[in-house]
Amino acid sequence: MSTQKIPVTLNPNPKLPTFDMNAIAFGKNFTDHMLVADYENGEWKNVEIKPYAPFEIDPSCATLHYGQTIFEGIKAYKNEKGEVAIFRPDQNFIRFNTSAKRMQMPTVPEWLFMDGMKQLIELEKGWIPNMPECSLYIRPFMIASDPFLGVRPSSTYKFMIILGPSGAYFSAPMKILIEQQYTRATPGGVGFAKNGGNYGASLYPVSLAQAKGYDQVLWTDAIEHKYVEEVGMMNVMFVIDGKVITPSVEKGTVLKGVTRNSAITLLRDMGYEVEERYLSVAEIVDAHKKGLFTEVFGVGTAAVVSYISRLAHAEYVMDFDVDALKVAPALKKQLNDIRMGNIVDKHGWLLHI
Repeated sequence: MSTQKIPVTLNPNPKLPTFDMNAIAFGKNFTDHMLVADYENGEWKNVEIKPYAPFEIDPSCATLHYGQTIFEGIKAYKNEKGEVAIFRPDQNFIRFNTSAKRMQMPTVPEWLFMDGMKQLIELEKGWIPNMPECSLYIRPFMIASDPFLGVRPSSTYKFMIILGPSGAYFSAPMKILIEQQYTRATPGGVGFAKNGGNYGASLYPVSLAQAKGYDQVLWTDAIEHKYVEEVGMMNVMFVIDGKVITPSVEKGTVLKGVTRNSAITLLRDMGYEVEERYLSVAEIVDAHKKGLFTEVFGVGTAAVVSYISRLAHAEYVMDFDVDALKVAPALKKQLNDIRMGNIVDKHGWLLHI
């Protein structure tokens, strides 16, 4: 991979010297600089790292009207020695361009995505917290920028990377309601792409679940609402009769999560049998009634491994003793130990800065 130096304009009024790291929360604080680039006439130009600030777009900007926008979520960590590493950004780079192709957007070259990210994090590494459950969240995204109210792919785009020190996404185990009416993704749709519309469409069903005392929903398939797919914004894993089962991604309705892939690899390393297959709600309920369903948890970049204490299907409620969980805590420890450099990164997942 060639390295291309990107011009930098330093922020004359940096926030870092007076920022209280003890006050961080997920998605609310941002660093002093950002990377920006424009796509025009078939090429990427105006690439620079500059002070984090609002920017102007035309009211007719295509992304505001037709949702041509994609993003990724990545994390960087600082270990006890002060060493900085990003967790598997190469996989996010691949998925970003997969999303771009599906949304009829230009792909982003490796030098811009990977080298740009590395250079930005090198500049902002002082923002990386070294407290438990904390990291530097990395958000690459791209928006259509044509000022035109016509339904067609934009001819111009803006690519950006912003960063933010981040605490835990979920502070407590989640209560989840199995969704039986609304749909996250359909075969042939865009469920495998990280585009904004997938998330915007989820807000109303989640609000209904929250009104009933739940934190999130477990999405089911669009055709029959029979098979489970994702939990909220994460992939999901079930421990049934000693096996770990996670929904298949082959229909394109389940995101190919980087944390999901990492979890499958680590669980197999740890000796667990992992199945990637269709899993019905009926099978889950039956396994719970037989005492075979012992754990369920979410896996994703933001939350890493998120424990679930309650899963409900209509009036049937399945409760789990979080203190008695075995698989999820062991997986979370493995992931965190790799990211923090406490154990050998034998799969080569860390990109050191």
